[in-house]
Amino acid sequence: MSARLIDGKAIAARIRAEIAQEVQTMVAAGHAPPGLATVLVGDYHASQAYVRSKQRACAEAGLVSFGHELPATATQDEVETVIRALNVDARVHGILVQLPLPAHLDEERVLARVDLAKDVDGFHPINIGRLAMKGRKPLFVPCTPAGCLVLLEESGATLAGANAVVLGRSNIVGLPVAMLLLHRDATVTVCHSRTRELPAVCRQADILIAAVGRAELVRADWIKPGAIVIDVGINRVADPSSPRGSRLIGDVAFDEVREVAGAITPVPGGVGPMTIALLLRNTLTAAQPGQAKTERLD
Repeated sequence: MSARLIDGKAIAARIRAEIAQEVQTMVAAGHAPPGLATVLVGDYHASQAYVRSKQRACAEAGLVSFGHELPATATQDEVETVIRALNVDARVHGILVQLPLPAHLDEERVLARVDLAKDVDGFHPINIGRLAMKGRKPLFVPCTPAGCLVLLEESGATLAGANAVVLGRSNIVGLPVAMLLLHRDATVTVCHSRTRELPAVCRQADILIAAVGRAELVRADWIKPGAIVIDVGINRVADPSSPRGSRLIGDVAFDEVREVAGAITPVPGGVGPMTIALLLRNTLTAAQPGQAKTERLD
């Protein structure tokens, strides 16, 4: 029997509708709408597309977006100057620095310049540090890992005591989602390119999160029957039958894995829509009247 489909598109649409209603209520009470500023450095096509989709989502939910684009040759000081201006702009409640940055820029230093209270992408070193510590709570959690947790909850997963395997150890997805699972009392194994007997490790997972960026790496014989599979991968592959000549697939061989798993996310339509929905949610939270503010690092 095929796995249940975890429809991230439908779940995200519900969250976005709830956010739109909350924004209407906020504005009706006389408060300014939440404002999200995006900082895009360079002309990387995928990053441009991501930023445009976030700006469209803001408009649909009643948020205001402020786009700041800098050339790939922008200096460290030029990027940080933009962020410092956004930190003190009362219209801006959230700041998103689109990653990756050009190689000549110090990414950690750029992210550290964002006011913690406006770090709606959750990548400020202090927010990440708090996420990695027991008994600490970040102001904001990175949106894609947070979206994975929402999808697990929606699927009915029992996290406490579950064996969870995370494929990938990136700062953007793998490590943060592992920390979130630990905070929910799962037993977590993080796998990477040096992991021995990778298929055997994956077969022990009650929950498998694939975030390595390798098309259809995970096969059916890697999956424990009934496991919940969250596919974060987005890989474009050639497809002559498609009008665009290509299509998107995940890190999981969907058609074969769905015959073994208990529940699975599709690509597209799984984790991707959740990332934007959780970004809007974080921005709304940052804009709430009386939301606690913290000192930024200069």
